[in-house]
Amino acid sequence: MRRLRLRPSTDNLLTYGLVIVAYIVIRILIASGNISSALQGQLVPITAYIVMAISLNLTVGVLGELSLGHAGFMSVGAFTGVITATLLSTFADTTSLEWLSLALGMPWLRLALAMLFGGTMAGIFGFLIGVPVLRLHGDYLAIVTLAFGEIIKNVMNVIYIGCDANGILRISAVSANDLQLSEGGKIILSGPMGAIGITKISSFTAGFILILITLFVVLNLINSRAGRAIKAVRDDKIAAESVGISTWRYRMMAFVTSATLAGAAGALYALNYSTVVARKFDFNTSILILVFVVLGGMGNIRGSIIAATVLTVLPEVLRAFNEVRMLAYAVILILVMLIRNNSTLRRLFRRNGRNGAMRKKNLLNGGKGDEA
Repeated sequence: MRRLRLRPSTDNLLTYGLVIVAYIVIRILIASGNISSALQGQLVPITAYIVMAISLNLTVGVLGELSLGHAGFMSVGAFTGVITATLLSTFADTTSLEWLSLALGMPWLRLALAMLFGGTMAGIFGFLIGVPVLRLHGDYLAIVTLAFGEIIKNVMNVIYIGCDANGILRISAVSANDLQLSEGGKIILSGPMGAIGITKISSFTAGFILILITLFVVLNLINSRAGRAIKAVRDDKIAAESVGISTWRYRMMAFVTSATLAGAAGALYALNYSTVVARKFDFNTSILILVFVVLGGMGNIRGSIIAATVLTVLPEVLRAFNEVRMLAYAVILILVMLIRNNSTLRRLFRRNGRNGAMRKKNLLNGGKGDEA
């Protein structure tokens, strides 16, 4: 029993260690100039996709519900983060309080607040969508979440948002001219053109910190009493209800947590570019994130991290084979899935894992095996 209690903690430490070691190695490679500029430009999107994969795994792998609108929550967080960062920058230039101007002038503080507000707004949308959606199951839930993602994308395509010189927000669904901005005003969201003129303040370090926060939230939730209740609902809803577990409450907890983390990742992602359009967060993005989860393993957090990293970097690595790049990408995905679903290889990995555990036990027992 002691080993069973310690195992989640050991697995969690291994996951944290993997992320920290990867960050240190990449920092060393950047300092030594051994990473190309193209790959450096992929670092922030990779961290955002890792957070997206971990958060979706909470819904798909741990809760056991198929969501196809995760990019919609990312979109809400992205545009909320851009609006927040722009307003904070404008307020820093216009406020008469010197200390507040200096504080808001710090890019890392604006980024942190943008991710906080982006995550909060996505969490609110997650709750509002979850109220009707989480009364559905299976394919019905997937279809409704897919519809939510498409609705958000189309709404963002017709909204114009700007702020005047005093930082007052103006919104229109007609045109940018209808905002009637005074001199010194700025258009933030320009309908189908998306968010324009973004000041890029995202960084790889901020993405690394967000990954650690996401891991802390998700892993502690999974290993908590609430996490065990979520798994019970996933395995057998009727049995969970029979012992007094509120299925709606725990499903909503997982769904809103997943949406909130996706919103924070969206803010980090959007503030890495000078322009972001709504079509970037379409159905294809939701499917891509779902591929990360499926390829990494349902409920496997480390697998999601590795899959998101590899599949984001892989198209860039295959760019040398431009004519057959996407074909090679598809073939690699198929081969990986075939290997993952090969029962012979799974038994081999499982046997090697048991042998390693036995050797570790023998070493801990001073070579006496099970006689200790």
